[in-house]
Amino acid sequence: MTRREALGVLAFLPIAAAFAPLPEGVDAPAVETASRAAADALASASAFAPKFFTAREWETVRVLADLVIPRDERSGSATDAGVPEFMDFIMDAYPDQQTAMRGGLAWLDSESVRRYGTRFVATDGPSQRRLLDEIAWPARAKPEMSQGVAFFSRFRDLTSSGFWSSRMGVADIGYKGNTGMAEWTGCPPEALAKLGVSYGG
Repeated sequence: MTRREALGVLAFLPIAAAFAPLPEGVDAPAVETASRAAADALASASAFAPKFFTAREWETVRVLADLVIPRDERSGSATDAGVPEFMDFIMDAYPDQQTAMRGGLAWLDSESVRRYGTRFVATDGPSQRRLLDEIAWPARAKPEMSQGVAFFSRFRDLTSSGFWSSRMGVADIGYKGNTGMAEWTGCPPEALAKLGVSYGG
């Protein structure tokens, strides 16, 4: 299973809001509102101006989101889907989330400078991925990386929610709902067999 597929199982909102975990402290209506606002921002002819993120943070968010969900042969990346815009709307709507986001982005730059002498966005791709690998798996992370682990877990949740609540993300995961049907012929036989059920007696 690829990282994209694993994240898709965890969260594609609002389609699966009843089944998928929401980012801690964020409710389903806010995800839906932010998703619509991000779509509008992408469709706008004018450049998006973040309300929460500084220019420096915005650059980092865009790079980091695309490392979580990169472009592949199936669909675009997190930035292509408007995830950074989604995150900016969430941050603006939830002031209690802002300190953790801002602090986490600062931690990422500080750790990158400590290791490589450059802030995160100016560091080469392999070095960026090495750093993220140390905070992506909480059970394997060193205790001194706990701040980075907490930040990246939340960032990944927001990236997932933003991507799979977008039109691109819904198509990426293969969701077939919300489309009209001229005729309902019942559940496909292969699906019934998989579930171990049948129509009638």
